[in-house]
Amino acid sequence: MMASSSLESMRFTKSPQPKLEVLDQLLIPQSKVYIDIPDVETAWSVIRCMQIRGAPLIALVACLGLAVDINVNVKTKNEIANLCGDDLKMFIQKKMDYLATSRPTAVNLFNALQEIKIILEEQTDATHASYSKAILDHAEFMLERDISDNKNIGNNGADAILQKVKGKRETIRMVTICNTGSLATAGYGTALGVARALQERSALASIHALETRPYNQGSRLTAFEILEEKMPNGTLICDSAAGALMKTKGVDVVVVGADRVCANGDTANKIGTYNLAIVASVHHVPVYVASPFTTLDTSLLSGDLITIEERPAAEMISTGKAPSDMPCWNPAFDITPAKYIAGIITEKGVIEPQSDGTFDVPAFVKKYTAT
Repeated sequence: MMASSSLESMRFTKSPQPKLEVLDQLLIPQSKVYIDIPDVETAWSVIRCMQIRGAPLIALVACLGLAVDINVNVKTKNEIANLCGDDLKMFIQKKMDYLATSRPTAVNLFNALQEIKIILEEQTDATHASYSKAILDHAEFMLERDISDNKNIGNNGADAILQKVKGKRETIRMVTICNTGSLATAGYGTALGVARALQERSALASIHALETRPYNQGSRLTAFEILEEKMPNGTLICDSAAGALMKTKGVDVVVVGADRVCANGDTANKIGTYNLAIVASVHHVPVYVASPFTTLDTSLLSGDLITIEERPAAEMISTGKAPSDMPCWNPAFDITPAKYIAGIITEKGVIEPQSDGTFDVPAFVKKYTAT
């Protein structure tokens, strides 16, 4: 079941047989073209080539792609026809290991694949029929959970932000970077979901989207969503204009997404988020991270331990119209230190900073993992 919206990042149906299509986001906003995902190889490709992106969506496409492959793909079904037990489990694990190589920074992908692994280990009937049904059922559960979690993130974020400005403003002037809306998730969105929740309460005064160089997710995707959802006073700005905007027009809050949040609150997000957080700090504008509980990675003590994906130079050269032989450094993400973050918004609640500016993410995870 998908969220009711004209912005469908994917189309998934379970019957008469599982079928997955994803929106080619490289073609937005000029056209809406859906790509069929019949196997894990195609799922890997659309993730790696950034035809789909956004940490929650990457995890969903990987797991749903695996479910379609195992349940429907003729080549795969023939390969596993005579496998059972550990041999079958190893075959499926190799497919999951392959999917995990598509994007290294987003922890949601690894957490989702780990969930599938646990589900398989719990199966008492180690047959193709049992495993394929278990994978399909859990992937569909993940899809429905993502939509529900996004709406809770939106509401929790709206509550926290309105409380932060209580007595000062009744409507919020918000800034965001990259794309964290319906196109980055199964529906509604994380950081942009907070904007949606504020809009639903008539509490969103304006929203400014950074273009998000070099891949322009802000100008191609977030601007598209802002217009589609008729958000009030939606405006696109250059990445380098955030400081001028805060100084001359005023901003109440910055809300960003996350691909990984460490134990101390350090956060990996789209390149340019760190710059935006520093600029916001100078202008005393609070920065909130909005991301699912699955983005919290307590195995890493700080952002220094996060593997940062580096994209091909050709991507930067083509979008920037640079000389073809110009050397480039093109990291896809950066790390925003916890001291620049006012709160981490999840579907389970908002993590507040400690007195030293860091976050006790493990305590939050322990509290909600136990319930």
